[in-house]
Amino acid sequence: MLFHSLEFLLGFLPVTLLGFFLLGRREATRRFAPLWLVACSLFFYAWWNPPFVLLLLASILVNYAIGQRLLRRPSRALLTLGIALDLAVIGYFKYVNFFLGTLGALTGADLVVAGVFLPLGISFFTFQQIAYLVDAHRGLVGSRGLVDYALFVSFFPQLIAGPIVHHGEMMPQFRESATYRPRPDHFALGLAIFTFGLVKKVIVADGVAVYATPVFDAALAGRDPTLLEAWGGALAYTFQLYFDFSGYSDMAIGLARMFNIRLPFNFDSPYKATDIVDFWRRWHMTLSRFLRDYLYIPLGGSRKGPVRRYLNLMITMLLGGLWHGAAWTFVVWGGLHGLYLMIAHGWRALRARLGWLPERPSAWGRFAAWTLTFLAVVVAWVPFRAESFEAAGRILAGMAGLNGIVLPEKFAALFGPLTPLLGVLGVEFRYVPDFLFRGGEEALWLAGAAAIAFLLPNTQQWFRLEGARPLDDRWWRFVPAVLARFDARPAQAVALGVTAAVLLLALVSEAPREFLYFQF
Repeated sequence: MLFHSLEFLLGFLPVTLLGFFLLGRREATRRFAPLWLVACSLFFYAWWNPPFVLLLLASILVNYAIGQRLLRRPSRALLTLGIALDLAVIGYFKYVNFFLGTLGALTGADLVVAGVFLPLGISFFTFQQIAYLVDAHRGLVGSRGLVDYALFVSFFPQLIAGPIVHHGEMMPQFRESATYRPRPDHFALGLAIFTFGLVKKVIVADGVAVYATPVFDAALAGRDPTLLEAWGGALAYTFQLYFDFSGYSDMAIGLARMFNIRLPFNFDSPYKATDIVDFWRRWHMTLSRFLRDYLYIPLGGSRKGPVRRYLNLMITMLLGGLWHGAAWTFVVWGGLHGLYLMIAHGWRALRARLGWLPERPSAWGRFAAWTLTFLAVVVAWVPFRAESFEAAGRILAGMAGLNGIVLPEKFAALFGPLTPLLGVLGVEFRYVPDFLFRGGEEALWLAGAAAIAFLLPNTQQWFRLEGARPLDDRWWRFVPAVLARFDARPAQAVALGVTAAVLLLALVSEAPREFLYFQF
C-alpha cells in the first residue's frame, strides 16, 4: 500500500487513526491502542505480499527473544548470533543470487536460486533490529513487552523505507498518556508535512523522472548519449532520487506526527553541502548515523591512525553501497563516496597542518566548494542508477563530451550569428531522430527542481521543527516571509488545502508510482 494511493488516504489512514484514538481515550482500553497499531501495520505490510508478513513476524519474535536475553545478561556471543541471523535473512533474500551470479560469472557455471523475491523494507527493519540488539547489549533500552517491540519494528510510517529509528527515541513516546489523546495542532502539522512530501513525490520527483529514464534505458540498449542528453539524464535522476526519498521521509514524519509521534529527520538539504563530509551529514541521515555508530566506530573509527581511518571509511561506504542493492554498480557507488570521504578528510588535515583554515571562507570559496561537491555527487549517481557498467560508462563518457556535442538542427536558429562559433567549438547541428534532451521543457523542470533543492528552506526549517538547522539570515532577509517559514497564515493554509485536493484528484486518474527506495 502506497502512501499516495487512494486506498491508503481514504481507507487505511482514517480507520487506523480513528481506532487508535478511540482505544486511547479511556484508561481501560488504552493498552489496546498499541496492539491496534501493530495489527494495522501488519495489514499495511501484507497489502503487497501477505506471505512476507510471516517473515516479518518471525524476525520480530526471534530478535525480541534475543533482545530480552541480552537485557538480562549481556553476551557478546549471543549478540553476534543475533546479528548473524539477521544478516543471514537479508543475505538470502537480497544477496544470494548476486553472490551466486558473481561466482557463476567467474566459473562459467549457471548458479541461481529460483523463486527468491525481495521482501519490501527488509533492509530497513533488519538494520533497525540490529541497532536494537546492540543497544540492548549495551543496556541502552529498557525491558518492554512483545507488543511494544512489535510496534517499534512495524510502525507503518517508517516500516518500508525508514527513517531508521532507535528504540529509545520512539517507544518512550508511546508510554506517555498524552500520545493517545487527539491533538489538533499535531494533526494539522502532520497533515501539512505529509502534503509537502506528497508534492515532492507526485509533482517534482515523478515530474523529472520522465527525463531520466529514457537516457539510462537508451544507454543500457547501447546508445551513446551526447553531452546535453547525458547531463540532462544525470541531473534529472539526481533530483528524482532526492525528491522521491525526501518526499517519502516527509510523509513518514507527517504521518507519525498525526499519531503524536516524532520521528527523526532524514534529510537536511543535502545538495547544499559544501563538502562530501557535510553531504553525508545531510543525506539519509538515519542511515549515516547507523553506519557511523554500528560499523565505522566498531571498526576503530579514527582512533587508530589516519591509515586505519581511511580504510574504515572505505569499508563502511562499500558496505553502505552494497546495502542499497545487490549489484556491483552499487558497490562502485559506495567506493566512489569512500574515495571522496578519504580525499575530503585528507584535505582537511592538510589545510589544518598548513594553517589554511580561515575562520569564515569567502563567498566564492563556498560556491566553489559547493559546485565541486555537487558535481561529485552527480557523477556518483550515474553508476548508482545505471543497470550495468557499460551503460554507466556511456553516460559518463557523454557527460565528459566524448560522445560529441550534438543539437537538433532546428536549434541553430536560436543561436543566430553564434552558430558558426559554436561549430568551431565542436557543437554540431544536425537531424537527430530521437533526441533525448527535450529542450526548454526539460530545462524548466530541472531549473525548478534545482531552485527548490538549492534555494528554499527544507521541510523542517519551513515548519520550524525542533532541531532544524537555522536559516542563513544573509539570504532570507531578501525572501518574503510567506516563502521562508510556515506561520499558519490563512493564505498558507488555503494553499496547502488546495494543493492536497488537487493532488488527490490527480491520484484518481492514474496509478501512483512506487518510491525508488522500495527497491533497496
